Amino acid sequence: MTEHVTAPSASPAPGPSSTSSAPPRPTLGTYARLAKLDIVDYYIGLPLVFALTLPLLGMRVDTVGLLLLILVAEIAVVAAMVAFDDVTGYRDGSDAANYGSDAARRRLARKPLVAGTLTEPQALRFGRSATIASVVLWTLVVALAPHRPLWAVIGAALCLVASVQYSWGLKISYRGFQEIFLVGLGVGWVLVPYGLLVGHVDGFVVVQALIFGGGPMIFGLYSNTNDADGDRAAGRITVATKVSPRVNSIFIIALTAVETLLVTGSHLFGIAPWWFPVVLLPVIAMRMMQLFIGFVRGDILRARRMAIHTHRVAVVLLIGANLAVAFLTGAA
Repeated sequence: MTEHVTAPSASPAPGPSSTSSAPPRPTLGTYARLAKLDIVDYYIGLPLVFALTLPLLGMRVDTVGLLLLILVAEIAVVAAMVAFDDVTGYRDGSDAANYGSDAARRRLARKPLVAGTLTEPQALRFGRSATIASVVLWTLVVALAPHRPLWAVIGAALCLVASVQYSWGLKISYRGFQEIFLVGLGVGWVLVPYGLLVGHVDGFVVVQALIFGGGPMIFGLYSNTNDADGDRAAGRITVATKVSPRVNSIFIIALTAVETLLVTGSHLFGIAPWWFPVVLLPVIAMRMMQLFIGFVRGDILRARRMAIHTHRVAVVLLIGANLAVAFLTGAA
């Protein structure tokens, strides 16, 4: 996720909710905003998994059923993660700093604690409940899966634990591992469901998982660039807070180039078929455009929005291409 937090301070930063004598009455919509249900960028990995497994498993009801259960489990994990993320960001004041000056562009309502529509105890109860639900749901997923390779079971547990600890407990993002987490969660949430369904993975599946995981990391880097001053003031460690703006821009350009090299190189080394780099040509073009918008025109938030769209376009193209291959080869 791209929510930005650091370690909590001794006393909460004053927010709109602190001036109210009575706690707000949260609605389902408020909790939906706390859970960031509009952030679909990790969940869309499951249709990609379905498309990848189709040539091997065919069109099966049990496959779709397990993927739907995994979707619910992933939603629970993200809900817990972002609820704790919002509490920490509210306590240290980083959310107020990062969302205050550009609330119209970044929708302050997505931060219920800062907006005053939810109290800290309410958010904590929600986060703890979502954590319990996550454990129950992922246990059920593993129990019902047709295959249980050890690496996939460990991967599922690692994704769950790391997500909850993202801004809470170990505070992974606070300690400088945010960028690694963003790509790791995306990779894990492609490989783990695939492994539970198929029992193994091949090189081409891994390449597509890396492309998928790289999407949230790249638009997270643009978020970090925009939020560098607020994060730095709160003591949060990201690449953008620890290096100069020039070095940070070089870092983002380099990672964008790595994605392009992965797309082209995987074909040159015989891992991906010929159509893979052809299908992703629009994604490469969009990456170049977002670099221009972000670092030539200087509009980082617009570049971030385009990076989000680029990730979604990449996933749609991969799903379509994998489905087309499956049907053309008669495997579906």
